[in-house]
Amino acid sequence: MTMSSHEIQAYVLTYLEALDCQILERSPAHVTVKLSPEADKALTNRPYYWGFVERVGVEPETMSFTFVFDPEAYQQMMEAAEAKAKAAQPAPAVPETDSSAPKDTILGRYFGITPSMPQLGPGRILREDVVYGCRRLQQIFAAAREGGAFVNLFEQAAKRQIRATAPAVYEPWLGVCFKIEFACDLKREELHFLGISLRSGEIVENFGSKLSRRDLSPRLAGNMHAQAPKISLADAGAALESHLTRQLSKLDYSWAEKAQERLQMELDVVDAYYEAVLREDMPEVEKSEETEQARAAANRLTVREASNNQTVPSPPEASPVQAVNNRVRGMLEPVASDAELAAEPALTPAEEQADTEQEKTKQAVMDREAMKRQYETRRTEMIWQYEPKVKVTAISSGMFHLR
Repeated sequence: MTMSSHEIQAYVLTYLEALDCQILERSPAHVTVKLSPEADKALTNRPYYWGFVERVGVEPETMSFTFVFDPEAYQQMMEAAEAKAKAAQPAPAVPETDSSAPKDTILGRYFGITPSMPQLGPGRILREDVVYGCRRLQQIFAAAREGGAFVNLFEQAAKRQIRATAPAVYEPWLGVCFKIEFACDLKREELHFLGISLRSGEIVENFGSKLSRRDLSPRLAGNMHAQAPKISLADAGAALESHLTRQLSKLDYSWAEKAQERLQMELDVVDAYYEAVLREDMPEVEKSEETEQARAAANRLTVREASNNQTVPSPPEASPVQAVNNRVRGMLEPVASDAELAAEPALTPAEEQADTEQEKTKQAVMDREAMKRQYETRRTEMIWQYEPKVKVTAISSGMFHLR
């Protein structure tokens, strides 16, 4: 869904005129406007300034904007206006001084040339390009949605009714504008403006066409009488929801069936890919981590038992003189301490290899779990994108007192 520059201009002008903004200049490509206090509060984000104005009670100075809806056409218009102004301006007899040359100031004498400060305050006119998707247009959308979420309007009577002896009677109506979104990998939106009489319970579709032919105002006209409603707002809202649900049940939902088929095709592709990856890349990780640890412990025990069962050849018998010399040499050699014995390598190459295999197994298990999480995330994304759904939202409502 998008909007052309003409539609954007019509919407912005409607919003500005509804808030009593002063239109200073207008063309097919732009509009220059001085904001009203209400529009300034909604669009300029100056809470401290407006807090000061409300506390002191001074006359506020609102800001002015030039909203450009077609930048290329506006640039061409400005260039044509400048060329026309230069052509109409007579050539000066005395050469003019360059106005852009820096002026001699006290600060300039001591600190060099000081740049001029930008013009600030309410006299400045800011330019903004208002195109579809820009921040300013989104801000206007939000302000219009917030300010017009609920209204209370009265139909204005003719002049002869004001002079009549008997007052005219108003019938209260509740009007709600619903936005319906039909969404899957594609999206379509519809607006349904429904109205219900709070006296008789009558429901009218396309309630906006009924209101467009009437003069409405937030003020109650003279010599008019507003009837008390017989139906509460909660019951009226529930009746409108039930009516809208019945209307939606009669629609054709073949688009949802096709979207469900596309969803199943996408899920089949995702399932086939990740099943192949999990089966081919890490086939050795089917065993649990406890089984791998038990196998590594058994291998370590086997290696130690094999080293303990090795036969040690007995030394040859020594002569009596050699035995005395060996005993003396043993007494003189330093005895290894417990710390030195503990510092000696306790693991054999087979044990080290078993530990390495165990670390590889743990890393493979972690990689497999990460791949499973990625698989589940991908499936969730596909379901969110392709699954058909219908969403109903009440975007605005109001009480309308009609004759």
